[in-house]
Formats: sequence, C-alpha cells, structure tokens
Amino acid sequence: MQILKKIALIAHDNMKLEMIQFVKDNVKFFSQFELIATGTTGTKIMEATGLTIERYKSGPLGGDQQIGADIATDKIGAVFFFRDALTAQPHEPDIMALIRLADVHKIPMATNSSTAKILLKGLQ
Repeated sequence: MQILKKIALIAHDNMKLEMIQFVKDNVKFFSQFELIATGTTGTKIMEATGLTIERYKSGPLGGDQQIGADIATDKIGAVFFFRDALTAQPHEPDIMALIRLADVHKIPMATNSSTAKILLKGLQ
C-alpha cells in the first residue's frame, strides 16, 4: 500500500456533530496525518480537537471541488465524507463529482460513521 497522503474531512450540516465526535474518538489516528476539510467542518473539528486542519471553502462555495482537485492531482489518500442522505443539497452536482473522482482515482471514501470505522481500521 502506498504511503497515505492527506485525509479529507467533509460533513453536511446535519452530520457535523457526528463527524466531530468521530474525529474526537479517533484523534490519535487523525493526528498522524495532514488533514484538510471544507470550511465550517474544519473549523468545528479544530475547535473540538485541537488538530491542525487546512480549511478550504465551504462545500456549496467550492470546497468539494477543491478537494476533488486534490484527488485528481494525487494529493489525497482517503476521504471521510459524512453525507446527509435525507436532505437535498443545493450543490449536489459538486458532491457527485467528488464521489466520481474518488471512484476514478480509487480513493477510499466513507460516507457515514459505520463505513468510517471500517475505513479507519483498514488504514491503521
């Protein structure tokens, strides 16, 4: 397996608390990597954990596309993207493009806390 690059953290509004708790529960793991996140998600995780996170724009303002660009240029090793599947997102095309890029470039992506736990174990 290649050396893990950056880890991306993304969470829709209704999933932010779950993402924060997941990172808090696994702060030792995440502290070993360079982290990037969309705007508000990154800020809230940093406040809750003290981790250093490079923050991009919020998802609807282009943050998902910024992370997609990092995937396309081989800078991302894994994505933890806690999606709210029950709420329509105004930037759904950007979300689908991000997921497509992860699939094309074979980047592991967890879209909920259950798959995130499995992905985390696989990365350890």
